Amino acid sequence: MEANLRWVALTAVAPVAWGANYYVTRSYLPADSPLYGAALRALPAGLVLLALRRQRPRGAWWWRSAVLGLVNVSVFFTLVYAASQLLPASVASTVMAASPLTMMFLAWPLLAERPRGAHLTGAVIGLGGVCLMLLTGAVAASVPGVLASATAVLVSSFGHLLTKRWSDGTDLIATTSWQLVAGGLFLLPFAAVTEGAPPALSPSALLAFAFVSLVATALAFTAWFTGLRHLPAGTVGLIGLLNPVTGVLCGVLIAGEELTGRQLCGLALVLTGVILGRPARAARTRRSPSVTPDPTAVSQVSSSASRSISSPSSQRPVR
Repeated sequence: MEANLRWVALTAVAPVAWGANYYVTRSYLPADSPLYGAALRALPAGLVLLALRRQRPRGAWWWRSAVLGLVNVSVFFTLVYAASQLLPASVASTVMAASPLTMMFLAWPLLAERPRGAHLTGAVIGLGGVCLMLLTGAVAASVPGVLASATAVLVSSFGHLLTKRWSDGTDLIATTSWQLVAGGLFLLPFAAVTEGAPPALSPSALLAFAFVSLVATALAFTAWFTGLRHLPAGTVGLIGLLNPVTGVLCGVLIAGEELTGRQLCGLALVLTGVILGRPARAARTRRSPSVTPDPTAVSQVSSSASRSISSPSSQRPVR
């Protein structure tokens, strides 16, 4: 059980980092360059991880890296970037909170992981808590933005489960780096054709890209994929609900926003949902055959990121 809790804590690094990503993207990155924005998020992260492992894909991992890079990086990052510009944070976070249920139902045919009753209950309770925290009816929702966010949920759930299904003992940092590099390279020619020259970046934008790439991507995706190797998909999906929780708490602690009674009730419901999804005491966590990822993997990425940047403040969630 202690080992399971360790993987839960490690996986939680990802949604906490993603909880900062929306604010940084919206506040500091160019709004009219989603393709360049996605590429500049993916490529530096992939190259940092590749420098840590210095391994090339072998065999099936050449085409697997291309597929995962297209799904998890090229399409997903572009959709998230677009949604962050089209939707208020509250609406975007509420749509993304449907991710746990999406992952559970897709995990059934893809991984033969049948949803547990506790997981389903936790997902419904958590989604209700997010709605209670963030949906006040005071802001209008853009239909294209909602579609972009909903498609991002579906794409990311499918891509993350496919990553788990293809786990075969290959080093986790290496496989993460390959798909980030592949996804970034896919984006560059489309960005050049549709968006022209790369946008000019101010010092604050460069610092923001460093945070988004190293912390919210390299570190976060390594932690997330590690969790997927060691925990049921339902548990990992529910841990993702910490994303909007982080956004609300950062808004209170950093931006001086008021924490209302309604939000406190919503926070309690979300945390209840996450707790319901914890691994069962008697259950044995599924692992990939003969795979034990290097226990220092995430710490290496974290050390690299912390040496490179000072993380900017954040307040809103969206990966």
